[in-house]
Amino acid sequence: MAKRLITQARGKGGPRYRAPSWRYYGKIQFARLLGITLTRGEVIDLVNSVGHDAPLMVVKYENNESALLPATLGLRKGDIVFSGAGAPKMPGNITRLDEIPSGYPIYGVEQIPMNGPKFVRTSGTAARVVGREGKEIIIKMPSGKLAGFNPECRAVIGIVAGGGRTEKPWVKGGKHNAARAARNKLHPVTSGVAKNAVDHPFGGTHRRSLGIPTTTRRGTPPGRKVGQLWPRRTGKRR
Repeated sequence: MAKRLITQARGKGGPRYRAPSWRYYGKIQFARLLGITLTRGEVIDLVNSVGHDAPLMVVKYENNESALLPATLGLRKGDIVFSGAGAPKMPGNITRLDEIPSGYPIYGVEQIPMNGPKFVRTSGTAARVVGREGKEIIIKMPSGKLAGFNPECRAVIGIVAGGGRTEKPWVKGGKHNAARAARNKLHPVTSGVAKNAVDHPFGGTHRRSLGIPTTTRRGTPPGRKVGQLWPRRTGKRR
């Protein structure tokens, strides 16, 4: 009898493939009680979290509220930041999108007002305010895509720290494996043709090429739905 595919086991979300969020430092979010009122805060710590690529900064405000955010490039422990309407246009400050001039780098953009940072949180990334169109603020994302946001959505001014992280080579496979294991990611990934027939529809032979088309129709049942799923075309482009 065939076994369940690894992709099926991962989709179920068992303990083996579940993200170990209890080991993460915390949830990235703005201070809950801070709205449009200008509030002064201080960066009290810079921390490293297993579940985040960028370093995180802990900001404590005058009203004893705290925020955990991706660290801003250039900030250090003890620096003063502001949050709210009228905040200075300096790195690390949080303000509404309609108060940020065009061309400024921003990150930690809210999807809807007061729901916390959702976009542009990876190390070394930043979006830029392009302009205004109707009732929306147009932002150019790191991917180059233009997106419209509510003017009342907040964002952090600056660039996320930790840029150049992907440029450093792993050097050894063990280091890469340890980094993936910290987040319960599947590593290394074994190809289907290298497995036994009981483990994968493409396995069961000593050859490294399947020898048959790898396309799959839409009505294929789970467990057999592997390879190229109903592709529009196959082969090299000419």
